Amino acid sequence: MKIAFVGKGGSGKTTLSSLFVRHLAATGAPVLAIDADINQHLGAALGLGEAEAAVLPAMGEQLPLIKNYLRGANPRIASAETMIKTTPPGDGSRLVLVREPNPIYDACARPVELDGGAVRLMVTGPFTDADLGVACYHSKTGAVELFLNHLVDGRDEYVVVDMTAGSDSFASGMFTRFDITFLIAEPTRKGVSVYRQYKEYARDFGVVLQVVGNKVQGEDDLDFLRAEVGDDLLVAFGHSDWVRAMEKGRPPRFEFLEDANRRALRKLRVAADATYEMRDWERYTRQMVHFHLKNAEAWGDERTGADLAAQVDPGFVLGEGVAAPA
Repeated sequence: MKIAFVGKGGSGKTTLSSLFVRHLAATGAPVLAIDADINQHLGAALGLGEAEAAVLPAMGEQLPLIKNYLRGANPRIASAETMIKTTPPGDGSRLVLVREPNPIYDACARPVELDGGAVRLMVTGPFTDADLGVACYHSKTGAVELFLNHLVDGRDEYVVVDMTAGSDSFASGMFTRFDITFLIAEPTRKGVSVYRQYKEYARDFGVVLQVVGNKVQGEDDLDFLRAEVGDDLLVAFGHSDWVRAMEKGRPPRFEFLEDANRRALRKLRVAADATYEMRDWERYTRQMVHFHLKNAEAWGDERTGADLAAQVDPGFVLGEGVAAPA
């Protein structure tokens, strides 16, 4: 299952995505965690020290390797240089699986030990001084989008992505790459403003959107969220001494997380698991192609000097039954 955590800056999306990763790992589920926020905080939220988090390999710096591997023997893609963030897979492309070893994981993923298990962590990489004035952060997150376009995940496998803040996810088609999107909202007008934007933008793309209240202090806060988001409100998190200790760098064992917050995490998993039966790989592939053609026309053809529409394999549908070439 591919799961996105979104919300405005400061809403707590990184904290809650890290709690969800810990919850899944504690059950023994295979988990791939991806920090797609240009402000790289997921590693620290998962317990890495500052020095450890600083040396995580950046996906954005491994784009040539990622492109060359995913291109495989696809005859529609003349070279890795003609691949852009939206390039879809086709016959001959290499696909990636959650549990397998492959060169992308070797270069970009690192294991993080958590209570009861380990997860793979991948990060886009931070925005550096060298990027100032010459690049935008979408050049970093494009590596994540390309990776997700070639990812085949199955039941009881989890890919948890901490997304960019606000509605910036709509600068590409990455918002359609998920089985479910958890939007973290505080019980304030600003807190629900991103929800309204996300709901409007995603309306025509079949995005499964659930709101997760955070920093909720009582029934008044819950009533406010219910009035603003209605049935999209799935669950709410309140104060957590465990999270406070984690943010100080001294997290207790995960089993000591408050019961109410543990129950809330279980609700997130139930909601995510329920979307498996709703999967529509044909629509998923069609949306991928839609955004690729838009990007090709807007800037891709000019930048690469190639007709990127020709990369689309009209007979290809991504899915669990598609074998990944060796």
